[in-house]
Amino acid sequence: MKRSLLAVAAVFSVALGGALPAEAAAIPNFPAPKIFGTTFQSDPGHDFTKRISPRKDGILRGWITHVSRFEVEYEPIKWVKDKHTEGYFVGPPEGHVTAYASPVAKNVVFLSAFGCSSKMSGITVGKGGLGAKRCSRKVLLSRVKKSQRPSLITVYRGQIVKVQEIYTP
Repeated sequence: MKRSLLAVAAVFSVALGGALPAEAAAIPNFPAPKIFGTTFQSDPGHDFTKRISPRKDGILRGWITHVSRFEVEYEPIKWVKDKHTEGYFVGPPEGHVTAYASPVAKNVVFLSAFGCSSKMSGITVGKGGLGAKRCSRKVLLSRVKKSQRPSLITVYRGQIVKVQEIYTP
């Protein structure tokens, strides 16, 4: 009887495991930074004196600054409180070298805060002001070519595997 129950449980767990999308199962659950953190995230051990290269595996609060044929460049951002508004995101000061470059995975998960249309007409945010609408890789690349969007950028094995926009009015 116990063997039968164990066998059924094993089959059931395999069936459930197969129900998850492949890319969701493949990306580790990295700890997320504070969405509106007021300091730049560090990358201990990264050598910025050599050519531009990928950030270590994990989640970076940042934005994509340049799109080329084979990779994108991105940098950390921080939230700056303002006297007249709630605040805004800024990148590193001019001359401060903290840029990274990685290819965007073919099956990247892009969660938009403004829908998938080119007009960015609807707000599609979930918990904490993060994008919740899944859009294509093509939408991601065309959007970041036009403007820098604050996002949580997940890097895994040298590639950008997930980009989740941060909603800012």
